[in-house]
Amino acid sequence: MRRPILPLLGRVWLVLILVFLYAPILVMAAMSFNASPFYQLPFEFSTRWYTDMANNPQIIAASLRSVVIAFATMAIATALGTAASVALFRYDFPGKRILQLLLFPPIAIPWLITGTAMLVFFFAVGIGRGTPAVLIGHVALALPYVIVTVTARLASFDVTLEEAARSMGADAWTVLRRVTLPWIAPGIVAGALFAFAVSFDQFVVSYFLAEPGDSTLPVLIYTAIRKGFTPEINAISTIIITVSMGIMFLATRKSSFGGSR
Repeated sequence: MRRPILPLLGRVWLVLILVFLYAPILVMAAMSFNASPFYQLPFEFSTRWYTDMANNPQIIAASLRSVVIAFATMAIATALGTAASVALFRYDFPGKRILQLLLFPPIAIPWLITGTAMLVFFFAVGIGRGTPAVLIGHVALALPYVIVTVTARLASFDVTLEEAARSMGADAWTVLRRVTLPWIAPGIVAGALFAFAVSFDQFVVSYFLAEPGDSTLPVLIYTAIRKGFTPEINAISTIIITVSMGIMFLATRKSSFGGSR
C-alpha cells in the first residue's frame, strides 16, 4: 500500500523550515572554531577566537553590562507587571478598558520610533543618555509583555479559590501569597523570561540611549560589524546561544509549567 503523500510532504516542509532557521546559527558556531579570520576553507580547528574574546575588555564589559541591565529589567518589569495584572484582574475602575488597549501599541510600534521618542523625552525631562535611561527604556518595552503574559494566566483563574480562602479567615496578603501567586507562577516566569530576552536583545533603544563607550553587547556587535567584523563576535554569540538553549532545555525538562502529562 502506498504511503500517503501529504504527511510526507509535511515532514519534508518541517525539516526545510528547521534547516532555514538553524543553518545560519550552525555555520556561525562552526566558524567560531575556524582559525582563519576570513572564513577560509578547508576548515582548521582552533579556539583562538575564544581566547581573544576572553582577553577583550570591551566585549567582556559590554556583556556584563547587558546581563546586569537585563536582570534589573526582568526584576522591575516582572514586579510592576504582575502587580498591574492582578489589579486589572481584580478591580473595575474608570479607564480600565483604555489602559488594557494601551498595552498593545508599545509592542506593535517599531522600536526605531520608540527609541527616537524616548531619546527626545529623556533629554526634555533632564535624564539624558546613560545607563539609567537605558534601564527605564528597557523596562518600558518589557512591561507590556509581562502584563499580557500574566493576564493570560489569570484568565483561567477561579476566583472562588480566593473567596474560599477569605471565608476561612485569610487576609488579603495571605490570599495573594498562598493562592493567587502560586496559580499565576507559570505566567510570571514566562513574563520574566520575555522581559530578560527583550532587554538583552534590545539594540535600537540601547543604541539611542547608551552613552559612547558605555555600550551594551548588541550595540557593540553592530559597531564591530561596521568597523571590521572579527570571529570574536562569532565566539560570544555561540556562547550566548548555547547558554540560552541550555537554560530552556533544563527548564522544559525540570518544570511542567503548571500542567502535567
